[in-house]
Amino acid sequence: MKNLGCCSKFLESSKPYFAMIALQFGYAGMNIITKVSLNRGMSHYVLVVYRHAFATAVIAPFALFFERKMQPKITFPVFMQIFVLALLGPVIDQNFYYAGLKYTSPTFSCAMSNMLPAMTFVMAVIFRMEKLDIKKVRCQAKLLGTLVTVAGAMFMTLYKGPIVEMLWSKHIHPRKSYVTDTTGTTDKDWFKGSILLIIATLAWASLFVLQTKALKTYKNHQLSLTSLVCFIGTLQAIAVTFVMEHKSSVWRIGWDMNLLAAAYAGIVTSSISYYVQGLVIKKKGPVFATAFSPLMMIIVAILGSFILAEKIYLGGIVGSALIVMGLYSVLWGKHKEKMEVDPEEIPEPVKGTVQGNGNSIVVIEDIEANEVQVQKAEANNNFSAMAMSMPMALPDLPHKESQEPRA
Repeated sequence: MKNLGCCSKFLESSKPYFAMIALQFGYAGMNIITKVSLNRGMSHYVLVVYRHAFATAVIAPFALFFERKMQPKITFPVFMQIFVLALLGPVIDQNFYYAGLKYTSPTFSCAMSNMLPAMTFVMAVIFRMEKLDIKKVRCQAKLLGTLVTVAGAMFMTLYKGPIVEMLWSKHIHPRKSYVTDTTGTTDKDWFKGSILLIIATLAWASLFVLQTKALKTYKNHQLSLTSLVCFIGTLQAIAVTFVMEHKSSVWRIGWDMNLLAAAYAGIVTSSISYYVQGLVIKKKGPVFATAFSPLMMIIVAILGSFILAEKIYLGGIVGSALIVMGLYSVLWGKHKEKMEVDPEEIPEPVKGTVQGNGNSIVVIEDIEANEVQVQKAEANNNFSAMAMSMPMALPDLPHKESQEPRA
């Protein structure tokens, strides 16, 4: 009985780890499938429309069932908040991310998305949502981590370097239609893709900053907020697609990889993953969830080399290492700050099961701490705005500002 009790306790304590590892595989799969779809000619504008249409169809029924009562009144200011959130998420962030993914590679795009915590921290300081006391070690760690992250992103953007051969890549011969065009990408296209990915990450960070006010209105109706943002984002994406794409054939979609890419992104990474990640954040905290985001980059690199024969460049490896170092420096500073602010709430090694449905509100501690994924995981917790984003770690919003739901 004692052995069974120890085994049960071990399994219980391991659940958050297994959940986060599984989520990284889910996010990695989205990047690979999306890259294949884009390589086969699907318009990223159309992909954004279908993705958020699927997300709306999945989330809206849950919002209607669980949050029918006491719905907030949609005034003009509230509508404008939702409108801007939809513009930043489904439209700007997703379109720029997919465009950048098309010009670069899945591994490169995942590495760039790890800039989210640093970018959110910078925006929080600019908008005075975060106080920067340079005399404190935690603030020095955040600042240093931000600088290292930016340096890594610049290195990846400006220096491509020679190809680094994987041990198994010489024996891989994938189908031609699935092969990424990374090897044929010019330095000009690579630079363009890098800039697009940086803009996408900046838009995602802006979303976290601006959604704070909307969450005050919808603090008990996160599913409703997410459904509205996805729905309005779908309408905005349709308008953008009509402007950018003039051929009716781009809307055609069959039982193929294009349908899989849209459904997978909308249902798996914009719905299921956010719910599971929300449960993990509720139990272990946002820093724990964010710390797993670099694992997605490693998984994508391995899967990409097998499935897409993706070429890994030296500049990408060095830049990714710098970004990950900066990410953990920012997260360490965030963790130390949490200990100072509320030492009694430091995540402890597993204490029983997770309670609730994962949609409860998580205190917005610090606008800079993720998560892609958390990224794009606070929003995951409540499904708010997360239904729109790329697989990445989500940042924590400032502790004093409000509460949020938490990729």
